[in-house]
Amino acid sequence: MAERIVEVKMKTGLQARQAALFVQKANRFTADLFLKKEERQVNAKSIMGIMSLAIARGTIVTLIAEGIDEEQALESLALLVEDAN
Repeated sequence: MAERIVEVKMKTGLQARQAALFVQKANRFTADLFLKKEERQVNAKSIMGIMSLAIARGTIVTLIAEGIDEEQALESLALLVEDAN
């Protein structure tokens, strides 16, 4: 299992369109992926789970991955949420 702590830098955070992009990218990997905000952890491949966290810009979250491609998944998802565009 691998974890990475990141700051969400997307302009609108992980809301609607950005959450959908995040989930699409997460579903490209076979590893089990989770997103943790404070004490709540959700499946990173679930749009409803991501939306339920209400992640705004500047929020610190933890990406958690377990599986054969966990490192690639963490790198890809971290780059996505840390992109300020």
